[in-house]
Amino acid sequence: MKILVTGATGFVGKHVIKELLKYEHEIIAAGRTNSADLPRKINTIKLDLDNMDPNKNYFSETGEPDLLIHLAWQGLPNYKEKFHLEKNLPSHSVFLKNIVDNGLQNLVVTGTCFEYGMKEGCLSEDIESDPQNPYAAAKDELRKFLEQLQAEKYYNLKWLRLFYMYGKGQNPNSLLSQLESALEKGETTFNMSGGEQLRDYLPIEKVAEYIVKIAFKKKLNGVINCCSGVPLKVKTLVENYLRKNDKKINLNLGYYPYPDYEPMAFWGDDTKLKNIIINE
Repeated sequence: MKILVTGATGFVGKHVIKELLKYEHEIIAAGRTNSADLPRKINTIKLDLDNMDPNKNYFSETGEPDLLIHLAWQGLPNYKEKFHLEKNLPSHSVFLKNIVDNGLQNLVVTGTCFEYGMKEGCLSEDIESDPQNPYAAAKDELRKFLEQLQAEKYYNLKWLRLFYMYGKGQNPNSLLSQLESALEKGETTFNMSGGEQLRDYLPIEKVAEYIVKIAFKKKLNGVINCCSGVPLKVKTLVENYLRKNDKKINLNLGYYPYPDYEPMAFWGDDTKLKNIIINE
């Protein structure tokens, strides 16, 4: 099978590529530039999603893949910036419509738990989306667009709503990355929020494993939560990290206010995900 991966050099992408290499498939990584970070056996092609040409045949130009795992998305983690709607949404829509119109039959796209909006509690896929920031709104509109496209073109669409991920290569502004930096600098105090938020966390290796397993399900369609199904306090995540790595630092809880773009307590319903993995 020939598999095209966009966003292959990003946090999620690098781990998805590593997971795909466990299988005997041809992998093509698409990006603005050819990355030296990718393994030699990975084929790379240039693809600038900021400058899409609707007159090109992107299915042909990307090698007529059997499967596209679309991870690319520019400008994260600036969730509140309007460019997600004004630039990312139209450019990604043009690219994905073009590649589907020209022959792609299996598409996997990563969405976000923020599509659910400010709802509290356990979130299942049948809950109506209600995005409250430009990033989530752009992702949600892209999903709706691709679902409408299915009425015109036959193809399988799997929309994976990612929750909270952590691990090697994550954004330096993420919580655990900042904690690691503080520890490396020998700081005695780590400033953070009150830490009482309940979140759904998965190590990035497990996220990549789930993405690949779901991607290989050709007949599967629809929205799927990529989550643990287990609510965990942010404070507990930090404490677990310190305990696991035998590190100590004073947690200055309440230094930062709680984010206004996410509810205090929410996590994913992993029932659908479990059924997919169990029945593979």
